[in-house]
Amino acid sequence: MAQNEKLILASGSPRRVELLAQVGIEPERLMPMDIDETPKRSEHPRSLARRLSTGKAQAALAALKDDPSLSGRYILAADTVVCVGRRILPKTEMIDEASSVLHLLSGRNHRVFTGVCLVTPDRTVRQKVIDTKVRFKRLSGADIENYLASGQWRGKAGGYAIQGIAGSFVVKLVGSYTNVVGLPLYETLALLSGEGFKVQAGWADI
Repeated sequence: MAQNEKLILASGSPRRVELLAQVGIEPERLMPMDIDETPKRSEHPRSLARRLSTGKAQAALAALKDDPSLSGRYILAADTVVCVGRRILPKTEMIDEASSVLHLLSGRNHRVFTGVCLVTPDRTVRQKVIDTKVRFKRLSGADIENYLASGQWRGKAGGYAIQGIAGSFVVKLVGSYTNVVGLPLYETLALLSGEGFKVQAGWADI
């Protein structure tokens, strides 16, 4: 793709890579940052999304500081938090945990916050937190059992991936769909464009 600027993505998420590819942006390097994602006591989900995305961007910046060959790069980080009220839902790894989360989401509204943090080549930091409201249908026992059997809940914030089978659970969505997938495209491209990244440079090659 014909990009003049180079982008480091501080994430290993295939979904975020696919979303960027959808708009013609191919990161030069993926740098998933292993930071403590434990919420602080009484931390609001929005604040957690902001803190974690910023922490990942700063960790990537620190990791790159001793590599002059990677100077002048943009660094992009994101973190997605799913919540019911102020209750932050986990990235489910165990089937019992996923079952509990899906029962909680059944027939209810929940919110998805994604914090996006951009560090520019001159080390300016830009941040946004995007909020999407989602309502699930009332899930039957068969819905939950068969979704758990699919394995698509594994490692997903809130126990589901909207771009998969769980898209059929959504009764209503208010806000950005790509935010729920893991990277709000409109807002991310606005951040990049506002800091001089030529977001349309690769469009002819898509």
